[in-house]
Amino acid sequence: MDLQKHTEPRASELRATELRASDAERDRVADILREALAEGRLTPDEHAERVEGVLSAKTVGELEVFVRDLPAGHRSYQSHTPRGYAPAPNRPTPGAIPMDPDDNVVAVFSSAVRKGRWRAGRRMHAYAIFGSVEIDLSEAIFEYQQVVIKAISVFGSVEIRVPENVSLRGTGGGVLGAFEVRTLDSGEPGAPVVYVDGLAILGSVEAKPKRGRMIEDILGRVSRKVDRSLRKHLDR
Repeated sequence: MDLQKHTEPRASELRATELRASDAERDRVADILREALAEGRLTPDEHAERVEGVLSAKTVGELEVFVRDLPAGHRSYQSHTPRGYAPAPNRPTPGAIPMDPDDNVVAVFSSAVRKGRWRAGRRMHAYAIFGSVEIDLSEAIFEYQQVVIKAISVFGSVEIRVPENVSLRGTGGGVLGAFEVRTLDSGEPGAPVVYVDGLAILGSVEAKPKRGRMIEDILGRVSRKVDRSLRKHLDR
């Protein structure tokens, strides 16, 4: 009898704390630590030390250690325990999205950009004709749970970036071109869903997640702490 085969746990038998941590879960923990710093629950040095640990954590259990003594962290991990998670549907709910766009982004022999802090409507049309369109939703305000982006590229390019904590779906194609949508599942109940549809003719349409400001802020704090540590050693 092969005892090894019977002692190794199957993936379905792994405890939640043993699961690999996602970037979205690291973001949640980092947000909790930032709030704790603002509330005075953590000192700046404690906050920086924990943030470094968050960046190197591999499993959900390792992340829990950094917020176990914080009230917000305890509530967060209770509320995010996966129970019967259902992925976002591949198409929007019938009747939820209007036929007319809330916004048109057009680039003809030029470039057009939507980025920064802006409000995302339910439907947006993007046209790149011998030009380029960039739609960055990483800092956008989502007022609706479902957002549709119709992207048409003819000898041009349409690039779409979304936050890591939303779901992303795509239905489109290319004619001597590339239509690529990187499927993304949020895992958070009620998270917005971005649907990308359209056509790339001798051009490209690309949609994928983008790290938001939170990750950049974390890396900035870690870099500053490393710089301080280096200066201390050099001053000795």
